[in-house]
Amino acid sequence: MNASDNGTLLFRNTMRITDGHLEEFRDAVVRAVSFVERHGPQIMVQTFVDAEHLRAHSFQLYRDSDAVRAHWKLADPYIQEVMKHCEVEQFEVFGEPDDEVAAGLRSALGEQIELTFSPRVAGFVRP
Repeated sequence: MNASDNGTLLFRNTMRITDGHLEEFRDAVVRAVSFVERHGPQIMVQTFVDAEHLRAHSFQLYRDSDAVRAHWKLADPYIQEVMKHCEVEQFEVFGEPDDEVAAGLRSALGEQIELTFSPRVAGFVRP
C-alpha cells in the first residue's frame, strides 16, 4: 500500500451486537445509513443483521481513499452512535487503500480486532 494506490475499496465490517441492544443498534444503523445516503461519498452501503446470533455485517464501497477520508470527517457522530451498541469483531478491506487510510484503520481498530487487506486482482465498477 502506498500513496499512489487510489482504486476502489470495499470494506466488510463484522460486528457483535451487545446483548439487549438489538433495536437500538438497528435504529442507529438506519440513521447512519440514511445520513450517508444523502451526504456520504460511498458508492454503496449495505448492512445485514443476524438477530439470532447478534451479529451484523456492513459492506461499504468507496471510489478511493479520498472518499474514505471524507466519510470519516462527515459521519463520525453517526459511527459513534452505532458503536454504543456493538463491538467490531473483524474488519476486511478489499482493495488497496493509501498509507494514510490503512494507518487510520489500524489505529481505529487497535490490535484486538482482526484487520485484513486483500489486494484487487481484477474487476470493475459500473457508474
